[in-house]
Amino acid sequence: MRRWPLSRQPGEWWPQQRVTASAHGWGHRDGREAQTLGLTGAQTTQLLVEPPWMPAVLWDRVTLTCQGSGTAGATTWYKDGQRWGPEGRDHLIVTESGIYKCYRPGTGLSPSVTVLDDWLVLQVPARALLEGDTVTLRCRSWQNKELRNVHFYCKEKLLKGPHDGTELSLSPLQLHHSGRYHCRGWVDAVFPLWKESERVMVKVHRVPLSGVSLSAQPPGGQVALRDSLVLSCTVAAGTGPLSFSWHREGSGAPLGTSPCMELRHVGDNDSGQYWCRVSDGDSVAESDPMNVTVLVPVANDTITPGPLAHQVHAGDPVTLHCSVQVGSAPVTFTWLHNGEEVAQGPLLELGNVDVGHSGTYQCVATNQLGQDGQRVFRALSPELALEVTAQQHRDTVAAGVSGALLLMLLLVGVTVAWHWWYRVGEGPPDPPAPPEEGEVLYTHVVVTKRAGASPRATTLQHPQVTNAELRGPQGRPREPGDIYGNVL
Repeated sequence: MRRWPLSRQPGEWWPQQRVTASAHGWGHRDGREAQTLGLTGAQTTQLLVEPPWMPAVLWDRVTLTCQGSGTAGATTWYKDGQRWGPEGRDHLIVTESGIYKCYRPGTGLSPSVTVLDDWLVLQVPARALLEGDTVTLRCRSWQNKELRNVHFYCKEKLLKGPHDGTELSLSPLQLHHSGRYHCRGWVDAVFPLWKESERVMVKVHRVPLSGVSLSAQPPGGQVALRDSLVLSCTVAAGTGPLSFSWHREGSGAPLGTSPCMELRHVGDNDSGQYWCRVSDGDSVAESDPMNVTVLVPVANDTITPGPLAHQVHAGDPVTLHCSVQVGSAPVTFTWLHNGEEVAQGPLLELGNVDVGHSGTYQCVATNQLGQDGQRVFRALSPELALEVTAQQHRDTVAAGVSGALLLMLLLVGVTVAWHWWYRVGEGPPDPPAPPEEGEVLYTHVVVTKRAGASPRATTLQHPQVTNAELRGPQGRPREPGDIYGNVL
């Protein structure tokens, strides 16, 4: 309940003078304390004030809202250090001046909010004051009575006045604007009153660091072996002075302390994750890591014919394989036949070749830098000359080999027969007389007997044979089973 002491001027009533305190901190002056405004601490329970001005004034019909973890029904309110009002509500309409706090079981006690009911109050926006912002301080008289000859002070030095206006604008805010402010002026009551407000601490903070990011040139953090890579660290928000440091996975010491870092003549061991760290002296923020990949260009590609010789026969299956000694994946392969592209992939399967497959073969190995292929590396293999011979040539050779084998068998047979004749004691047979012109030789004559015929009568297998030809050795008639002529 508001109490009004008797003014020293007849007929004038004064608002009560009080001693107030706040978790934000106050400075003493004439038995009073001035509130310090700034960023909230590490507590997660927050006490919001509406209208959003600090300190609040009772005649604005102030509403407080408690925010924090846990259920709203568990909120407990405190005024001037004592429990206040009904529990369980997260909203409170202020009806008395004082210092208010709230409590939530999950996040603890909130910072305090002070509600004043004085003749003159200097108010500051109820938010963190950051470098670069525009902020307005306003001097207000009790219940918005007329206010004249307003003066504004910072650190007890006059900034502005006398002035008929009631607001002071600071733009853009800088760190040197931090300090204690108050205002003075004439309040029109029954008799004009020269009043002075409480000292209010204005604390200007650096803009918190945010949006730290990393970029690379070439883009994406991909760089060719022995090329250079430049990494840049940027900050979307935050006021200086800022300090930078560069870090790499697996490396303890910083790699650099400037906003940009250049890796010159990179090698395979430069691959890995990199990030930057930024500090404004009060806080630290880091970028997301970037994966740096050192790409090795393809080189020394070769064609492997496998078990095949360079000269093959028509109808043979032929498969060629292309490989590279060095080169970062992915590597693609293109096949050339007599300089013309014929296939893709590391294997070239020609199937059963014919004469048309003869010619020179080469493969082209390719890899590229970056997803958009801003740099492409190619390596060309040495030529492979493939000669396909026709199938008939091989048949002729095979026929020649077969004839030679048959001749050898015949010679072996003649030799065996020659030795057999010597073994039976008859010696070698007489060589056959060369046939006379027009004479027909019979190689096999069989003597047979006829019924009722003379024992010397004969039947010839072939006609027109003379009796002389039918006689055996010494002119005797041939017996059945005698052999005439050449025996093969």
